[in-house]
Amino acid sequence: MSILENTISPGSAAYHANRDGMLGLIDRMRALEERTRAASAAAKDRFHKRGQLLPRERVALVLDPGAPFIELSTLAGYMFDVPDPNKSVPGGGVIAGIGFVSGIRCMVSASDSGIDAGALQPFGLDKTLRVQELALENKLPYVQLVESAGANLLRYRVEDFVRGGNIFRNLARLSAAGLPVVTVTHGSSTAGGAYQTGLSDYIVMVRGRTRAFLAGPPLLKAATGEIATEEELGGAEMHTQVSGLGDYLAEDDRDALRIAREIMAALEWERPDGAAPQFKPPRYDQDELLGIMPMDHKRPVDMKQVIARIIDDSDFTEMAPNYGPATVCGHARIEGQAIGIITNNGPLDPAGANKATHFIQACCQTRTPILYLNNTTGYMVGKAYEEAGMIKHGSKMIQAVTSAPVPQITIYCGASFGAGNYGMCGRGFHPRFCFSWPNAKTAVMGGEQAAETMAIVTEAAAARRGKPIEKDKLDAMKAQIVGVFDGQMDVFSTSARVLDDGVIDPRDTRAVLSEVLAICREGDARTPQRMQFSVARP
Repeated sequence: MSILENTISPGSAAYHANRDGMLGLIDRMRALEERTRAASAAAKDRFHKRGQLLPRERVALVLDPGAPFIELSTLAGYMFDVPDPNKSVPGGGVIAGIGFVSGIRCMVSASDSGIDAGALQPFGLDKTLRVQELALENKLPYVQLVESAGANLLRYRVEDFVRGGNIFRNLARLSAAGLPVVTVTHGSSTAGGAYQTGLSDYIVMVRGRTRAFLAGPPLLKAATGEIATEEELGGAEMHTQVSGLGDYLAEDDRDALRIAREIMAALEWERPDGAAPQFKPPRYDQDELLGIMPMDHKRPVDMKQVIARIIDDSDFTEMAPNYGPATVCGHARIEGQAIGIITNNGPLDPAGANKATHFIQACCQTRTPILYLNNTTGYMVGKAYEEAGMIKHGSKMIQAVTSAPVPQITIYCGASFGAGNYGMCGRGFHPRFCFSWPNAKTAVMGGEQAAETMAIVTEAAAARRGKPIEKDKLDAMKAQIVGVFDGQMDVFSTSARVLDDGVIDPRDTRAVLSEVLAICREGDARTPQRMQFSVARP
């Protein structure tokens, strides 16, 4: 056993400053999530008056009560709908997450139709594409609860129309991979969105509420002169009795969700066996994770103290601790599940990159998932490091990350700057899952470094021209650069752009990792023979 020793002093001023800062960021995140829920719930009277459930009520009813549910990308689109941080409603117009339906772990996606009638909000497309990617990669059945006004025509962008086709392509890919797509169409499914219903394997429609047509009555009249009611054109009774689009006719939302659960219950699909593995919890309080990370990313952190609070029994078998010591690599378990961990107690140097490459290869040999706890300002720079082969050894590490066939999970715990973001399996390297802590920062470099770099370049250019540069203008340029960088590096900006799968409370890290490790294990164990056929619709 290699038990990590505690070096945290919960009574220190630094600990309390870190804790207060982290709690403030968590409060800000939770307030934004609550704002989205409140904006959707404001439609409650309207929904209930017409006999409908609110979107989150639908999600709650389709999921198994009391089972784990990991909601994804709750901050998507923050400040892209409106630039006012006090009025922006994040979430992208989509509720999505991984949970259980009739005992089957699956991806659940629901139109948040309490907001703008379910029209996709900024970055809602990116969020939808990401959850579909997660379903495909982890071999999860896909349950979607559809009621959408489609794209907001007042915000039409041709690139969204073209990229939006990927939603329908992914539904076809899910079905072709043998991953059932079960759809409840609670309301409108119009124009291209009609294919969101049509490209499903099992379709439940609601009497008097479902609408599915390629052109609604106004467009139909404008295009052809034909006049038809919504019910005649695309109602649930027509589609379940005449067109054959719908498979099941429900009387209301509750009945539709009951049918969806029965469809899932009838599937021949592996369920988790429910046998709880034997493990010991961490020796140190997970609440102390709040006080470990400083708000200033330039202050040093011992990331072993993070590891000690998320792994079983705080038992960590570290690899080569005296070689490239700023790069920490080692084996552990999380709720009985084996995992390799790579993290940073400083920048990545040639020895650290070499060690990480070796460790990644060793994990691949034993099919052990890898967890990257990002806290690095990047790869080391300077004459000595260039001569030592920093580019070559960093490239080997990036190659190993890219080629690793095992599940890789990334958590941004602190800084993730420069090529260190790449070597530590940043979002661009397609980790199986990628989450952020509220204090995390992601950028090509720090704002001050960027500003100073451009100041040096500008001064050199002025000197070559023989012209002096005004200090006021130089200071203004530096301030502008710092503002641009600082305005994009925090999680409220990166998660808004769907550059992670969501922001998590550090205290939830172990629970989240336990779930995603189980998701990865179950998905990778699913037999290829089961993944060949899609349901042929009549």
